[in-house]
Amino acid sequence: MAMIEYDRQAAAAFVAGRHLGDDALAAWRERVAHHLRPTPATRLLDLGSGAGHWAAAFSRWYGIDVVAVEPSAAMRAAAEHPTLQGDAANIPLDDAAVDAVWLSTVVHHIPDLPAAATEIRRVLRPGGLILIRSAFAGRTEGVSLFRHFREAARILDARFPSVEAVVSAFGTAGCTEIALEPIPQRTAETLADALATFDRAAHTPLLLLSDEEYATGLSRLRAADPTEPVIDCLDLLVLRAQGAAHA
Repeated sequence: MAMIEYDRQAAAAFVAGRHLGDDALAAWRERVAHHLRPTPATRLLDLGSGAGHWAAAFSRWYGIDVVAVEPSAAMRAAAEHPTLQGDAANIPLDDAAVDAVWLSTVVHHIPDLPAAATEIRRVLRPGGLILIRSAFAGRTEGVSLFRHFREAARILDARFPSVEAVVSAFGTAGCTEIALEPIPQRTAETLADALATFDRAAHTPLLLLSDEEYATGLSRLRAADPTEPVIDCLDLLVLRAQGAAHA
């Protein structure tokens, strides 16, 4: 499933450098709730759940049943939420088992999007939602990382799927786009705070750079104003499976 393999070192870097608190994720909490309209009966699949931060947050925020599925043994070992082994091609759930599927910074790791879309559609109930949090090709301007690591933005544009490619893959599986929204998050209070936990291993596009390109970007990052807040906008792409819409 992964564009890179998450070993123990990468999993530890992800946990240390990518975990955000509730305040930083307030806008995500509100916009996901707006689309999902969770109730105590809602069941959500967190696919490619990593260390389980989102699964734990959704359980805490909404009081819903969250099933986490992750292919990396190292990530599962570090997870803060109970996690099943599986990936987008092999989801260990019955047909029509969940009301929604969440994929956070996952779609670029999926080698066969049409096949994954079909498998995701299989586990969704009619009218269920797919909520995709990602940076997409051609839409990196809101991500502060790429202002410093410009070479990584070019790699992302070349190797990550576009919104159009994702919508097309899920359209073939019987799902329709209903929203595309850039969602702001306060990734760090200041750039200095971000640098204190910064680790190349936590960022897929940086692992795809040459060492020289990475060193150049890191120099730009260290030369920037350390007091500036780090605000990032990733996209939320929402699709609905064909069938009766939620009431």
